[in-house]
Amino acid sequence: MPFITKTLFSPTRQMTITLLMNELGISRSDAQRFVVRGRVSQNGVILDEQFGSVEGACEVICFEPQPKGLKPMFVANDFVVYDKPSGMRVHPNNLETYHTLNDEIKHTFGNDANATHRIDQETSGLVLVSRHKQSEGVLKQLFANRQITKHYLAMVRGNLSMPLDIQAPLFRNDHPDLKISMVVKVDTRGKRAHTLITPIRYFPEHDITLIKASPLTGRTHQIRVHLFHVKHPIIGDPIYGQSIENIHRYIDKEIRGEERICNTGASRLLLHAQSLEFDYNGEKYKIESEKDFVEECFEAMKL
Repeated sequence: MPFITKTLFSPTRQMTITLLMNELGISRSDAQRFVVRGRVSQNGVILDEQFGSVEGACEVICFEPQPKGLKPMFVANDFVVYDKPSGMRVHPNNLETYHTLNDEIKHTFGNDANATHRIDQETSGLVLVSRHKQSEGVLKQLFANRQITKHYLAMVRGNLSMPLDIQAPLFRNDHPDLKISMVVKVDTRGKRAHTLITPIRYFPEHDITLIKASPLTGRTHQIRVHLFHVKHPIIGDPIYGQSIENIHRYIDKEIRGEERICNTGASRLLLHAQSLEFDYNGEKYKIESEKDFVEECFEAMKL
């Protein structure tokens, strides 16, 4: 597991965040996050007061990267780009999460390097990573201002022969079942969402279409929900178009292998973050994935 428990010792009473900064070599803001997230304890009692103090031995839950050798596909002075495989999370979602892109980022570029955006675990493709805090702020602001253009590839069901301009609001229901609350739907109560869809190639022998999706807003599951809404769902989607029972079973990792292919059409979600376009420090960047997405699709569909 990338999270381990370290024992630190303070010979005299001092602020908890000061101890963390000195012993772990981290910034004040990172030390504060350790405290407020309950990662520091003493004799079984969590020390979560932001300006609290500590004396003697205490335990700290730390992230220690356990890389598997994934290399970035593009490297610049201030940022890098990884081509993430399907099935890998960008960040751990709890202390038990095993291996994420974060392991590779921190191992190669240090603690100050961070992913500046996320793509779904099942979505493959490009993730833009800052190499230090200054570039992180700049790149995140570019995303917030919609100044980074993202294009995706997807393999969808049916013959989609004409471009689509999908403008349909997306709503996430506050459902008591947390597994169902993650499901997004088109609903007038939702937030504005806009996606442009361009067909690339139709495969008549399988009645499937390779498309390009360009999201102009950044809603959760936006491309997946919009394509499901227009009756061209993405092949391999374990959520949209599935029964509530199967959604539960997928989240609980009970649907795998042949059953997954039988239910959804593929062993993974056939959605890929293909390109990123943006200006940084006066220079234009257009970064394209080098993966053969179509080949990966047919392998996942076992066709």
